[in-house]
Amino acid sequence: MSWTVYALLSIHRNWIYVGISNDVKRRFHEHSSGWEKTTAPYKPFLLIELACFETRVAARITEKWYKTSYGKQTIKLLFTEGYPFTKE
Repeated sequence: MSWTVYALLSIHRNWIYVGISNDVKRRFHEHSSGWEKTTAPYKPFLLIELACFETRVAARITEKWYKTSYGKQTIKLLFTEGYPFTKE
């Protein structure tokens, strides 16, 4: 089983959410459907799959880095450079 670090970028607001999942499509659907109270006010989203790991521990370490201000700046840079996204 692999773990993916992903970011959700709100289309209408200046907001980024970073998370990990072993099923990114399911997790993106949960966020986009409003099932998560944390992300519901910020939908719709663009999805960026940032990295994939063999273990949850390794994914969590990278997730924590992307949650820092430097990590979120990196995500914004990926957005401006035209990184491939998945739309809702």
